[in-house]
Amino acid sequence: MATPTAIVAYLALFAGIAAIFLFANLLIGRLVRPNLPNEEKLEVYECGEPVIGSSFVQFDLRFYVVALLFIIFDVEIAFFFPWATVFGKATQLTSPNMAVVASEVSPDGNPDQLSPMAAMRFTEMGAAPILGEGGAEGVRTMARKLALTSFADIAVFFAVLLVGFAYVWRRGDLDWVRSTTNQRGEVVERAPPRTLEATQRSPGSVLSA
Repeated sequence: MATPTAIVAYLALFAGIAAIFLFANLLIGRLVRPNLPNEEKLEVYECGEPVIGSSFVQFDLRFYVVALLFIIFDVEIAFFFPWATVFGKATQLTSPNMAVVASEVSPDGNPDQLSPMAAMRFTEMGAAPILGEGGAEGVRTMARKLALTSFADIAVFFAVLLVGFAYVWRRGDLDWVRSTTNQRGEVVERAPPRTLEATQRSPGSVLSA
């Protein structure tokens, strides 16, 4: 079975070959293709409706805000995957149906040696497959503490994400038209209209002199 290190090496090799193939095609295309620019090719659209104005216009900043918030929360959600791996493996080790030591697999097994499945779980979590003190119950107790610790860790992390999400929601960053949203509920008081007679009698007016 492939180890986590071998899997990472395979992925790195695949990404490296893909990058080399991509840049090699771009380089070959740049050297081989003809370079014949003209006025029509330099337009925004080579066909369709005639171009009105310049293409170098300011992009709506609301798109940047939404994209930035999406990237921030989407990248932080990626941290759930390592936690899920550790939590899942630790939960499997706490199960009484899983043989932790070799003696639980077969009567002739060594009680001071981890079973192949338990050793694999230790390796997948990045820990040394060594049976500590306490035997099988010690391993299950350690795995239970690890599962509870990882659950508390992800609970705090998720709470921080929710606080940040509530903050940007409260500020109105998720609203498309923020200027209208901030003015929601505000009542503008206006003075009642004045009659012509009151205007003529008001001090300082030309007609009152």
